[in-house]
Amino acid sequence: MGNKPELLVPAGSIAELQAYLDCGADAFLIGEDIFGMRLPGNFTPAEIAEAVKIAHERGAKIYVCINILMSNELLKDLPDYVKQLEAAGVDAVQFGDPSVLQTVRELAPQLKLHWNGEMTSTNYMTANYWGSKGACRVVLARELNMDEITEMQPHLQIESEVQVHGMTNIYHSKRSLVRSYMAHQGRVIAENESVSKERGLFLIEAERQDEKFPIYEDRNGTHIMSSDDICILEDLHMLLGAGVDSLKIETIFKPVSYNETVIRVYRQAIDTYFADPEAYEFDEAWMETIREVQDPERELSFGFFYKEQVY
Repeated sequence: MGNKPELLVPAGSIAELQAYLDCGADAFLIGEDIFGMRLPGNFTPAEIAEAVKIAHERGAKIYVCINILMSNELLKDLPDYVKQLEAAGVDAVQFGDPSVLQTVRELAPQLKLHWNGEMTSTNYMTANYWGSKGACRVVLARELNMDEITEMQPHLQIESEVQVHGMTNIYHSKRSLVRSYMAHQGRVIAENESVSKERGLFLIEAERQDEKFPIYEDRNGTHIMSSDDICILEDLHMLLGAGVDSLKIETIFKPVSYNETVIRVYRQAIDTYFADPEAYEFDEAWMETIREVQDPERELSFGFFYKEQVY
């Protein structure tokens, strides 16, 4: 039996972090929107330092997301930001752009690096390549199926992270697509009018009018999210048995109360499995607990876990 995986949760504020800690989360993904995309909230460097202090007192870890499409303009600010993260005592940085890896290795070599190649992190050789460059973890693509994830584990020379619950990003553009679309229709959005997550905008396809795709804009462009929520709770034991190191519950676009319920359920399932793996049985009551708080307009699904992979 492998080690118990961490339960990783993005937090949008210090208050959320404390609430999720109480529910059983033991690692957190946070960040500032100048360098991090699709996070539930914005942490200043000072708040990141406070988050580290709170988490470390409880034996939890803090990872900071630096996953934007890096521009030449932003590169000049990256060294100072990395130095601030090091001074704060952050446990790791999640990155996609090699410039982040190079900056961390040069200025803060003790900071761990988690490679998130989004949908390109699809095989163990690529993951191990980034491991040879200094990464200690790969965030596996959400487009991988269960067999690909579990069969990859023995070949990985670095840790693995898999999303097990919540919505996913299905499209990103640096352009302001919502404002452009509304302007094209003659419904110009004022500069001070929000098209952020809080606005609650969504797309509906003509052929699938019962599905809503949340869409929002921020300083990093336009983000379109999935119309359903991944929920692999029923087959969580397969990931636990395979030795996945980190299980992520995505919290974006969800009320804190919903996230608290989901974290508690996954915490119970993980602890029950590791108490006696051979006797472990999925408890339908766990799923019912989640269904009771699930948005009726958002289906719980297996995502790509049981789809034939076509890339």
